Order: sequence, then structure tokens, then C-alpha cells
Amino acid sequence: MSSLSRELVFLILQFLDEEKFKETVHKLEQESGFYFNMKYFEDEVINGNWDEVERYLGGFTKVDDNRYSMKIFFEIRKQKYLEALDKHDRSKAVEILVKDLKVFASFNEELFKEITQLLTLENFRENEQLSKYGDTKSARAIMLVELKKLIEANPLFRDKLQFPNLKSSRLRTLINQSLNWQHQLCKNPRPNPDIKTLFVDHSCGQPNGARAPSPANNPLLGSTMPKPGGFPPIGAQIGAHGPFQPAPTPVAPLAGWMSNPPAVTHPSASGGAIGFGTPTNPAAMLKHPRTPSTANPSMDYPSGDSDHLSKRPRPVGLSGDSDHLSNLPMNMMPSTYPQSHSYPQDDFHKAVARTLSQGSVPMSMDFHPVQQTLLLVGTNIGDIGLWDVGTKEKLAVRNFKVWELGKCSMALQAGLVKDPSVSVNRIIWSPDGTLFGVAYSRHIVQIYSYHGGDDIRQHLEIDAHVGGVNDIAFAHPNKQLCIISCGDDKTIKVWEATSGTKQFTFEGHEAPVYSVCPHYKENIQFIFSTALDGKIKAWLYDNLGSRVDYDAPGHWCTTMAYSADGSRLFSCGTSKDGESHLVEWNESEGAVKRTYQGFRKRSMGVVQFDTTRNRFLAAGDEFVIKIWDMDNTSLLTTIEADGGLPASPRIRFNKEGTLLAVSTVDNGIKVLANADGVRLLRTLENRSFDASRSASETVTKPLINPLTAAAAAAAAAAATSSGTAAPSAITAMNGDSRSLVDVKPRITDESMDKSKVWKLMEIADTTQCRSLKLGDNHRTTKISRLIYTNSGVAILALASNAVHLLWKWPRNERNSTGKATASVSPQLWQPPSGILMTNDIIDNNPEEAVHCFALSKNDSYVMSASGGKISLFNMMTFKTMTTFMPPPPAATFLAFHPQDNNIIAIGMDDSTIQIYNVRIDEVKSKLRGHSKKITGLAFSNVLNVLVSSGADAQICVWNTDGWERQRSRFLQIPSGRPTSNILDTRVQFHQDQLHCLVVHETQIAIYDASKLEPVKQWPVRENSAPITHATFSCDSQLIYASFLDATVCIFSASSLRLQCRILPASYLPPNISSNVHPVVVAAHPSEANQFALGLTDGTVYVMEPLESDRKWGNPPPVENGLTSNLSTPPNGASSSDQPER
Repeated sequence: MSSLSRELVFLILQFLDEEKFKETVHKLEQESGFYFNMKYFEDEVINGNWDEVERYLGGFTKVDDNRYSMKIFFEIRKQKYLEALDKHDRSKAVEILVKDLKVFASFNEELFKEITQLLTLENFRENEQLSKYGDTKSARAIMLVELKKLIEANPLFRDKLQFPNLKSSRLRTLINQSLNWQHQLCKNPRPNPDIKTLFVDHSCGQPNGARAPSPANNPLLGSTMPKPGGFPPIGAQIGAHGPFQPAPTPVAPLAGWMSNPPAVTHPSASGGAIGFGTPTNPAAMLKHPRTPSTANPSMDYPSGDSDHLSKRPRPVGLSGDSDHLSNLPMNMMPSTYPQSHSYPQDDFHKAVARTLSQGSVPMSMDFHPVQQTLLLVGTNIGDIGLWDVGTKEKLAVRNFKVWELGKCSMALQAGLVKDPSVSVNRIIWSPDGTLFGVAYSRHIVQIYSYHGGDDIRQHLEIDAHVGGVNDIAFAHPNKQLCIISCGDDKTIKVWEATSGTKQFTFEGHEAPVYSVCPHYKENIQFIFSTALDGKIKAWLYDNLGSRVDYDAPGHWCTTMAYSADGSRLFSCGTSKDGESHLVEWNESEGAVKRTYQGFRKRSMGVVQFDTTRNRFLAAGDEFVIKIWDMDNTSLLTTIEADGGLPASPRIRFNKEGTLLAVSTVDNGIKVLANADGVRLLRTLENRSFDASRSASETVTKPLINPLTAAAAAAAAAAATSSGTAAPSAITAMNGDSRSLVDVKPRITDESMDKSKVWKLMEIADTTQCRSLKLGDNHRTTKISRLIYTNSGVAILALASNAVHLLWKWPRNERNSTGKATASVSPQLWQPPSGILMTNDIIDNNPEEAVHCFALSKNDSYVMSASGGKISLFNMMTFKTMTTFMPPPPAATFLAFHPQDNNIIAIGMDDSTIQIYNVRIDEVKSKLRGHSKKITGLAFSNVLNVLVSSGADAQICVWNTDGWERQRSRFLQIPSGRPTSNILDTRVQFHQDQLHCLVVHETQIAIYDASKLEPVKQWPVRENSAPITHATFSCDSQLIYASFLDATVCIFSASSLRLQCRILPASYLPPNISSNVHPVVVAAHPSEANQFALGLTDGTVYVMEPLESDRKWGNPPPVENGLTSNLSTPPNGASSSDQPER
């Protein structure tokens, strides 16, 4: 929530308190978590309203948040328990003990036992520690003093104990100021206006006597309006708190935007309550909106880099998105931007990386929003082309034709007979790249669906407008994908994207509508439109007409676009006299902030522009591409692209800004690339897939187009169900491949064409998955061990300097569960004491030591070693509880017994395994069978065995009843392949507790643990990068494996076949050393598609698929009908003992 929204909550709290809505006040305090009312809390404690006390506390903290919170809840529940005992209500006391106090048993078992024993006493005051317990009232007062100290010391309550110093009735004052502002906009202001409602903007009445719509039928009462009865009728009270004053002199910025206010019968849009995070009137949002702090990827309307920028010149002029976007959401606070204007040359697209021959004049271009090398082109003869600029292959061509002529209007049929020529006016991808739309110069909009590779299919054909369709866009009003079109018939229309049903028709322009720009701000959905007479209008998804009416600068061809992050607004246009202008707007004032220099006095066409990377502006003019730094009005550089450009070339960046497409005079396209783009394309040229295991070799090309991986993944479901298609074999993973092409698969339903062959899902770019780098202030050199806490709310790492790092995720609006996610940044947590959990080391070079740790089931304790003594740490306080077992020998692996946290299996560097009882400080058994250090341990509580692995590449199975060795075997290491000890052998049980994952740098294998026989095996090919670590997903359906070349592969555990490959470029910075790679992988304990990587440079990355994908590809189809004997675990199987990562 933004700071202004937070302040609004305080204003509402003040208002509710003044109006005596006491219960509502405290409910809002608790739900918002912004202000902890200590006075209210004290009253509830003194009155013994324990349920309300805990409910109110729950809005600010939970029991396990930190030690202060734990102590607060313990004291409250203890007092409630003692009061029940004091009343001799044994049943109530037992209920409190079981439901409320038992949670603390895992942290202090002895204390819980002592509390339980109080039930046996006739009077609990017989206990020495409680002998001074007085009556209930005095006990509550004494406890309250302690609670206040704990709350004030708790960092979660920081800045929440003091209510802001506000003047009385501050919210009413702001509403009065808003009404004054609205009144000054009235065309016929009255000296003493009568304010009867706040539900609509104020108006003193229209000259023709029309009245403003009433609250009952005003369609503006959308989701942003209160429900009927939700607020008291404060309109009548405003006069009492602040009389409505005559309108002051209009302020300059407002007058600038309203220099030509429209004469419409409905109230004009006003600024509304501009101090609020969300205006109560959507029309007000259109007039003075705010830019939100975050973008919603699922509602990625054309804006920023994806805005309507590639406009084509028309004989009657191009009327862009200019001034209407000047009134788009405005920042409430001024923004500051970096003032650096010195850039390396590889930042600019100097190199002509591709030259594509389209065959006719390109009129509109658009890169795929996810697959960064996929380019759509529409031409002047109605053709559309789909290019893979990476392989220089034209994947698909479609010539214009009406799909169902009989369903079209007679006007269109007659027109096509008379003149069959048709041009593409606009071509654009949908936000997720699954559809694309084409607007033609004759009536028609055609929508295609895209299924990867060259597979484009007819989806919808709409006879949309009389005359030309000048623009189309995609939008998500009411969370439903829609198509918005505009045309020569002066209308804007909204169509449902699945069925083509028309939902709205907007009328009001007096000239052909040239462009549309849907957008959303603060949950308000709206559309801006521009017409060829230079008028700009704004529309909500209703039938009340336009909300604003402005004149575009130059009264002709202007387009506007935001920077990629939505924080800065620019426009570029050309007047009828050929004067071009590129400007940045001050959103808060509706005025030009800066004007960029560098255009010729008379341009020879309509200048088009684009933005990229929140950093640069580009425009086509004077046969070149001109580049500006957003923060400098002077021209930064020009790009000739080896010549051959038209006077005003069409240009288009891809989303990442690595490629720039530009039209040429010879009916072609040049694709320019910066340094990152060159590397991306060069890598793509040299890549091939090994199809040795593919059943469809006869229909696949020797060099598989990476884009077909998307089509393959899209067909995975069908291939799996049919069981006829076999996947490509696994590609070798050696070499540095950190800048590969985007290949984002689409996961479609089972009804897809089953002739499609399954292909591997490739993640090659940051836009194709969610990755989060975890911050670290300790400058660690390598992450040696990594694990999620069993609750899934934190990640614990052990660095090679013997220091533990704990990242905790907050519980807030963006992360309601408080669990680890790649969408929200966690906090590198430390207790208030500032101490670190640091292992004992035997010398000053812990980097050479073997690091290991194990976490207790309840996340209370971690046992850890780094070559020295084993340490037991309290996870709440980071305090060292005890140390034991000084070397030699040194511990190399630790594992808690699944049924007794006091029993630990400790692998040693002298090849022994010691079964140690922590409680009595005694080694119960010493297991011998390996010849080198122990590298892995895993318990099965179904088979009652311990499986161990060693640096001798041997696996042993031990019975946990008597600790006898049952069986053992050595891994089969490929002959002639030297091992480098990059990864010692590791073991981990499947969720069924019957099968075991065995990982070595040369192979991944699944073993039947009862027989110690391999079920499936995946060997690393010769000369390929070795495995550095691997682990099951929490549901054991996937295996996450990291490699020395920083690639991450995701296998289907049932078949040990690769279903997704994540390339380094998708999560590592572009300039990072090639020596950086993951050394450990950890799987989330409850989110099967989330894992974390610990790297050699000391960083940790959390990885998740895109929300639109939800998973890492589809499992490969079953080969030759062979089914796996790995099953879903039985209900009784336990998977709670999370293995060491």
C-alpha cells in the first residue's frame, strides 16, 4: 500500500472515532495493521476479553514471528489458564492447555510440563513461582506492564504505536477543498451552492437545465464506491464542520488542462479528492490519476514499451495518443531521475544483425511480449508475416482474405468487389502472446491464436467498423480479455475476445477515430481515444459518454507512451506543417516538463517513436533513427543502420530493449541489436537440439528452431494422453549459454491437436520465469548449504565462511500467506541482539571445510558444523545452545531421526556414521562400512532404514532398529571419465519413503531402497557439464538439478526425463563471471514449483514459473507405454523430515 493510501486510512480512523464508530475503528486498526491502539488493548486486557485481545493482536503479529511476539502470546494465554484454575474450572483449563499453550511445548518442553502439573494442585499458588499471585485484577495489571514493555520492544510494532498529529476533522477539510475545486469548474457557479451528495462530482447545473445523475442511477458507482449504507450521510454535516466557500481563482495547471472545457450534459471530470490513494469517482481518476507503484502483468495493456507507437502515416493525418495520455495517472509526489549521460557504445543498437525481406511495405510491427525474437509484420497489401529473427526464418505468412464473406455487411462485400486492395493498419500481440490482432483498412478485424512455432490459427473475424479500422488494442476490463477497435465511422467499440460479442460502443467524436489506448489505474479501467481532428477523449466502460475533451498538440498526428515502468510519460508527433516534437509531460501539472531537441524543421513524414528500458527514447526521422537519453533534451546519437531507411521509418523495440526493428525502403526490415542482442542472436544461430530419442525425427529439422519448443510444450498434454510421441533427448549442458533466446511455452488444454510432438520447455530469459535474488550484507563468498524452513516462510543458508543467513518473508497484502515467494522480497533476519549463528572452525580458512547442517521439524533448532565442533543454535535467538564432538573426526553430514529429534545421524570425515543422542550426550552406535568420508544420509520411516552415501561412491542401507548394515553397492561411474569431486554422492528419499534419489556429478538415479537396485538412471554425457546438486520437489514429482555451467534442469521424477531447462541468462546478470554457478538446490516444502539456488558467489536465487504458466512445463509422454513404478505416496507416508540441501 502506498504511503498516501496509508495516510488515508489514518484519516478514516480519525473520522470514525469522531463519529463514535468505536467497533469499526478498532476493526480497521486491526485489519490495516497501521496503528496499534494501546489504550484499547489495555482496556481489553484489564476486562479479560481474551478472544478480542488475541484477535486484535493478530492484525499486527503472529505467535511465531519473533521471540517478543511469542512471549506476548504466552503471557496472555498463561494468564487465561491461571484464571481458569483459580475458578476451579478444570475442563476450561485443560482446553486452554491443549489448544493455546501446547504450541509453546516445542520451544520449552520443561516449562510446558510444569504448567501441566498445575492441574494436579488444589491451588496453583502452592507452586513456589506462583505463590505471590494475588487476585485476578492485580494479576492482569502486573501482566499488562510486562506486555507493554514487550510490545514497545517488538520491532513489528515500530512506528505503529503513535497516531499521527492531525488537525480535527482533517478528512472533512479535504472534502471541502475538493468541493471548492469542483465548484470553480462549474460553468455557472452559484454564490451559495447546495451540496446534497458526495456520490457524484459537484455541479451547479447546466445551462439547459439538465441535472447531474443521482447516486441511485449513477454508473460511476463501481468497485471504488461504498456500498449503500456503508457510510453515514455526511454530506449534510459538511457545512457544520467547514462551510462551503466561494471558488477561489483557478490555479494555472488546472486552467491549462481545462482551457477548452467540453460543453457536455453530464458533469465534467474533476480532480476529486487528490490527496487520496483511490478517488471515489472514476471520472476523477481520468482527470488527475496517479501512477501505481506496481504493474499488474495480467493486465498489461498497451503502455510503456508495448504502447501504440508504430503508427502509420495516413493521407488525412495521424492523430495519436497525445494529450489524452497527459491526463493519465499522475504521480502525487515529484519523481527524480538519474542524471547520467555517459553510456558504453554497446548500449545502442548500432549493429545490423538481421535483414529480412518482407516483399511489401511494412506498415506495423510488434515483437512478441515473451519470445523476444518473434516479430509480427503487417504490410500495405494486407499480408501478415511471422518472423523468427534469431534464425532469420519466416515462420508463417497469411495473405488477406475474408474468412466468411457471407457474414459480412453488404457494404464491405460491395466495396471489396469494386476495390479489393486492403492494407494492414495495425498488428499487435495480446498481453500474454497467445493471440494477436490485425486491423485492416476495410471494415475488418481478424484475431489469430498462436500456438508456438509456425502454428497460427484463425480465432475471430469481426466486421467492426464502416470504413477503415484504424487501431486495435487488448484490455482486461472486469478481468476479461477484450478487444478495442476504432475506425473511420467515428466510433470506438469493445469486443469480448473469446466470442467476439460486442460489449460497448462509444460515440462522441466528430472525426474518424485514429487510435485507442486502454489503461488502468487504481482499479479504474478506462480508454483514451484520439481523432483526426486532434480531439482526445476518455471513456469508462459504461454508456455515459466521454469524460474529457482535449486538443492534441499540433492538432494532428501525436502518439504517447509511458516508460516501461509506467512512471514517465512522453509524446511524439508531427503537425500538418511537418513540425515534429518529442516531449516529456509533468503528470501532476498536466504541462510539458521537457522538450527534446534534434528534429529537422520540416519532417518528410509522420515521425514515430518508441521507448526502451526506462532509459532511452528513439524516433525515426531524416532517414535515420535518433536516440535521446530520457533525462537530457539534447540528441544523444543517431543510427543510420547502414543506410536504406525511408524518411520516417517505422521502428519497434522488443520488450527487453535488446533488438530494434526498423522498416527499409526496399520493402524489408532491418533488425538492429545492442551487445546483449548480438550475443542472444549469435547463441541462437549455433544452437541445436539432440533429437536422437525423438519418434518424430522424420518430420523435424536437424536444427530445431528454439521457438518450436513453445509449440512442443503446448502439445505435451496431448502427447502424454496419446502416448505416441517421444521427446527429444537431453541436450548436453557444457559451455556458457547465458544469453539465449526467449522460448516461453504455452500450456494449453488436452484438446489440442494430438499430432503435435512434445518438446522441451526452455527458459532462456528473465521474462520467462520469476526469479528473486536475496540480499546479503555479509559479503559471503559461497553458499555451501541451503534449506527452506519446514513452515515454508524462510530460507536458511550456510555460507562457506561458517556464517548462517536467514531470510524471512513478511506477511502482508502482497503475500497473505507469509510463505516464501519470488514475487515478494524477504528480510535478511537477525535478532535484536545482532548476533550471528557462526559455526566453530578449527583454523582461519573455513572455505576448505566441509559444511553441513540439519533443521529440526518444528524449525526451532538448527544443528550445524563447518569443520569444527557441532553447534546447536536456537533459531529464534541465534544463540548457541551447546557444542559437542570436537574434531577429529569432523562432521560432514547431519540428519535428524524422523521420529525422535533427540537422535541425530552424524556422518564423519573418517568414513564412520555416529548415532548420537543429544539429550544424554552419548554416541549410541558407530556404523562402519564406507571407506571415505560420508556425503549423504537419509532416513525412511516406512522401511525403518538409514541410507548413507560416501565419497567412495558407495551406498549403504542400515536397519534403524539395531543399526546393522543390510546391503550396499557402488555406483557405476562411466569408464574413462575422471571425477572432480564437484559433487559427492548424495541421497534423498522420495515422498513414498520407498524409493531413493541418488545424485552424483555423473548421474541421477532412482533406487528401490528395499533392494538397493536402480529403477531409472540419467547419465551426464561425456564432455558435458557435471551435476553440482539435485533434489526432489516437495511432492517428489519433479527433480531439480543444477550444473556446473549454471544451467538448471527439471526432470519428471517418474521417468527421469527432462521436461524443462532453465538457462543462466534467465536468472543471472548478463555480465557475471562464467565461473559463477549453483552449488546447492533447495525445494520449497509445500510449493512444488518453487526452488532456491545457492551460488558460488554467495548469492541465493528463488525461482518460480510465471503465474500464467503455473508450472515448469509438462511431463514428457510415456515412452512405448512404459509406466513408472514410482507412485504417489500413501496417505500414511511421512514427508516431514526435509533432507539437507
